[in-house]
Amino acid sequence: MTFHVLILCTHNSARSVLAEAMLNHWAARLGRDVRAHSAGSAPGGRINPFALEVLTGAGIDTAGLHSKSWDAFAQPGAPPLSIVITVCDSAAAETCPVFIGAGDAQPVRVHWGYPDPSHAEGGDAGRRRAFELTRQALGYRMLQLLALPLEPMDRDALRDALVAIGQR
Repeated sequence: MTFHVLILCTHNSARSVLAEAMLNHWAARLGRDVRAHSAGSAPGGRINPFALEVLTGAGIDTAGLHSKSWDAFAQPGAPPLSIVITVCDSAAAETCPVFIGAGDAQPVRVHWGYPDPSHAEGGDAGRRRAFELTRQALGYRMLQLLALPLEPMDRDALRDALVAIGQR
């Protein structure tokens, strides 16, 4: 069974896209049946160029990445979500749509907050560095998620494990 993970942010242009790309990259490399998606509550319509730059620089495929609304994942025919992760504080505070989970259960929802790298100081060099550090931090958490025994975990155990990852 494929584990579908939705990563949310407000504009779906930076943090959520970095997380989606990193999780899909590591899942493919490790042979895990996990598929990441990302979306935003108010999608900006484009991916931040610094996000694409740091992903490409790390050898991560960016084909198919695009800014989209979280509404797409609350519609019939959307992938059955197992996990929803918010990565920015504004999206965490918003009321999410009702997402359809695997077996019609609600997906496990957790928050892993990161500062917005697009607002980093130091001009383009500072933003590039902030995007790279955010990509690395998200990649590390995605590796921890992939190390979990997802199949046999019940919802409470999965939520506890994801909360613990977010506190590291």
